[in-house]
Formats: sequence, structure tokens, C-alpha cells
Amino acid sequence: MQLAFTTEPMSLILPAVRRVLADAGRVTFTVPDPDLGLGLYAGETTSEGIHRPLSVWTDLADLLGAHLHTPEVLGVGQIRLTLQRYAPAPAPDAAGYGTDGDWARVNKLEDPVFLATFVEALRRVNPPPGGRVLALGVNAGRELEALALAFSDRTFEVLGVDVDESALATARTRHPSFTFSVLDVNTLPLPELGTFDLVLALSLLQSPGIVPHDLLRAIRRHHLTPTGGLILGFPNARYLDGHLSYGARMKNYARPDLSLLCADVTQARRQLQKHGFKVFVTGKYEVLVTAIPAGIETPTGLEF
Repeated sequence: MQLAFTTEPMSLILPAVRRVLADAGRVTFTVPDPDLGLGLYAGETTSEGIHRPLSVWTDLADLLGAHLHTPEVLGVGQIRLTLQRYAPAPAPDAAGYGTDGDWARVNKLEDPVFLATFVEALRRVNPPPGGRVLALGVNAGRELEALALAFSDRTFEVLGVDVDESALATARTRHPSFTFSVLDVNTLPLPELGTFDLVLALSLLQSPGIVPHDLLRAIRRHHLTPTGGLILGFPNARYLDGHLSYGARMKNYARPDLSLLCADVTQARRQLQKHGFKVFVTGKYEVLVTAIPAGIETPTGLEF
């Protein structure tokens, strides 16, 4: 079934598209070409009807749990859009985080917002050449590739730790000059590890069995140099049929609910500020909390 929209409000479009998608798993409809309204706000009019930028339709697709196919230009000021419902695929971490699971296929550095904000966060901490980096819950170490992107003229002594040996085996192949060890972060602090100029913990602090306040306290007290900083990542998305869908989810909630995410980010921010850190909160699909000592001047020229 194909629908056509020109001057209809979104309050009519959304339920109409949802009904067809629910019944057929796929819906096709035409709308005014977004290129006709460049510079206009969504809801303003063009010669072909109500303008909405393409981002509105990507948001609608994700809201309804569907892929947005590549738009077709019809040549008369209209485009044709097709939404296809997400397949009921398991989450990539459903089978664990080892090399045999789908999580090994995920590459966060292909998300442009994560890439840009992570490189900026690394440059904000600004570990010195030859400095020590501790990556907690490092998995296969893919995100560590951003170190070279942020600091092409520096090398670091990197220690990555995780509980999954198969993932660490991949990390060792990917980064032969780094060190990777099996370690449960709940055993920290460990004096033999020493101190680090940068500590990374991406998508880790909300994992089952981890008490974020206790882990941060252990890192802050025992594993940071006086000028060292931290980058903490809090997921604000989940993968649905290969698609990165915005919004933190809570069990038994149909829609994203950001209350736990906000609470965890706020708690980490307050704890770090209380103990003498400047804290920056950035990101989208993964919220990054970056902390550097308050007495250190914040670096500039962070853009990737």
C-alpha cells in the first residue's frame, strides 16, 4: 500500500504510517522533496506541501522500529520513502562479548558522532607522549584505534583488560604493541598495575555486578597520575537488526527511558567534581563523561 502526504500534519502521518507498518511490515509513501525547503523549519510550506527535512523521516522510522530505505526522487518535487520493520534479531551482546558473538561485528568508530566526540575527549585529557593508558572492559580493542587518530605523533603504553579471553586474543592481533590481560574490574584497586595518565571505561559502568561509585573511587585514588584523566562511556542506544537505535532502554519499557542513564551520568559527574575534576558531558548514542584535574588548563583544538 502506498500513501501520499502533502499538507497533512505529522499528527495524522504518524498513526497512518504506523498502522500500515504494523499490518504489512512495510510501508511506502510520498512526501515533498526535503531539498525544496532547505533552510525552512519542519512544518513550513513549500510549493509542493509541508516541508520536513530528511532527519524527520529517519527519526520517524526509528520511532516505529523500522529501517528507512534510500529515498527515491520522483522528479516532480516529491520523493518516495519506504519503511521496513526491523527483523526480530537478538541484540548483538545476547551471546556474550566473545569473538563467536555478534558483538564482534560492532564498530563504534563508524558512528560519526562517537568518533568525533571520542577523539575530542581523548585530546581533552591529553595524555603525554609515552604516557600510560588503562582501558577497562576493552573487549577486542577496536576503540583503541582512536588513540592514533587523536595523537598521530605519539605512542603510549597501553594496558587493556577484560574478562573475555577470546576477545582479548583479537585485541592482541589488532594492537600487537599493547598489552592485554584477563582481569575483573571489581578486583580494583591492584597496586601492581600502577598509575595511568588516561583511564578508559566505555559501556562498562552499567554492566551487571559493577558498582560505578566504588570502581570510580578505586581508579581515582589508586590508578591515576596527578595529571591523569578519565573517559567514561554510558550507552544511550541499542542495536536493532543492525541499526543503532537512539535511547537508553529499561526492562519492560516499550520506549526509551533515560532516567537511569541520567542518574548514572549525574552521579559520576558529581563524584568527580567533588574530588577536584573538571567534567565534560558529550555524545549522543554513547554519552561520554570526560574528567581532567581542575587545575589543568583545558586543551583547545580538539576537533577531529
